[in-house]
Amino acid sequence: MSSLLVIEDDHSLRAALERGLGDRGHVVHTAETGMSGLQQVLGQRPDVVLLDLGLPDVDGLTLIGMIRAASALPIIVITATRDDPTMIRVLDAGADDYVMKPFTLDHVLARIRAVVRRTRRVEAEPIRVGDLMIDESTRQASLSGEPLTLARREFDLLLALAQRPGVVVSKRDLLADVWEQPDGSERTIDVHLSWLRHKLGETAAEPRYLHSVRGVGVRLVGPRRDGLEPEPCA
Repeated sequence: MSSLLVIEDDHSLRAALERGLGDRGHVVHTAETGMSGLQQVLGQRPDVVLLDLGLPDVDGLTLIGMIRAASALPIIVITATRDDPTMIRVLDAGADDYVMKPFTLDHVLARIRAVVRRTRRVEAEPIRVGDLMIDESTRQASLSGEPLTLARREFDLLLALAQRPGVVVSKRDLLADVWEQPDGSERTIDVHLSWLRHKLGETAAEPRYLHSVRGVGVRLVGPRRDGLEPEPCA
């Protein structure tokens, strides 16, 4: 999960984001003014900044430029403005994305995951899980050295699980992460898991890599060896 900084002067919204994002496993810091937020950017180096444009002490566009002068970390703007020229200025100033008020927590989480993926893609090392290798930069996966032919969604689903080694990921989070549809049908996940299992040479009844936890979600771990616990991801 990520370290987040929420710069928002509205106490109720700031508290709701802190609580909701924290409940999803993120480390959340908050600031109610632009300058205190800038100090935290410089001192704590969060993974993502959520920035309200309407701050009491400094214009949001100006603050984006100040953050950009010191850091390349992702910035997601929170705004009630539905004016295209303003949003263009926001992006031109250096913001990576924006969400419009009112919004849902799942919408914000999907935006966070998207900017984190884009930021980490350049530096990402291939992920090894047993004999399974997933290379995000080339979007290729192999099993025991043999390339796997995966459709786009199959690869994205496999990658989403591999990025959370050994963690049971809920189907709702997978729908939000891979399909950006947190309220979509869980049957979509089931179908793609079935296709992935076939290509990995396993079944739901006899899993090697993809382990379903009834009523919770799915986790990706290495196959058992000599009766021991599944291997952790590397």
